[in-house]
Amino acid sequence: MRRALIVVDVQKDFCEGGSIPVKGGAGRAVAIADLVRRADGRYAHVVATRDHHIDPGAHFSEHPDFQSSFPEHCVVGSEGGEFHPDFAPAVTSGGVHEVFYKGAYSASKSGFEGSAQDGTLLADWLRARHISKLDVVGIAMDHCVKATALDGVRAGFAVRVLLDYTAGVAADTTSTAISELRQAGVVLSGKPIVLA
Repeated sequence: MRRALIVVDVQKDFCEGGSIPVKGGAGRAVAIADLVRRADGRYAHVVATRDHHIDPGAHFSEHPDFQSSFPEHCVVGSEGGEFHPDFAPAVTSGGVHEVFYKGAYSASKSGFEGSAQDGTLLADWLRARHISKLDVVGIAMDHCVKATALDGVRAGFAVRVLLDYTAGVAADTTSTAISELRQAGVVLSGKPIVLA
């Protein structure tokens, strides 16, 4: 039973100072980088997802509802689309084995909608490496972390969300997300950061 860690969207635009910041995001970037550094023996593989927007249509809005539409963020080539500087070294040092890009031309929350640079989808990449269990961490708990975890269950993986390594946008939506994950059979560990 091989386990992988999925790090969801630890990018500048989702942390303090970004275009749609999640309070506590920068702190989670530090904690997740430390988790990746200590991953040897715990995880067979570590992967990261990354919002990577070119023209996602109605996902970008001047009047966003913050559910399906948002202010412009994580545009390809922009500073905000880069990994947070406290997490980026985990990627460049090889601690993260693959990056999956999502949302180039659509609204995309789940990492399972993403693909590696060679076009391999996340689920296929994991199955090719005989991964059956997943730990999911990242930003934001009540959006992309939730969507990734739910899609992981739908794809047949045993999924656990490490809440101590997540940041949520708001208390009510984070609480709802936790309930949805629990109902779907996701194992929950710890408590998310919610500072909004």
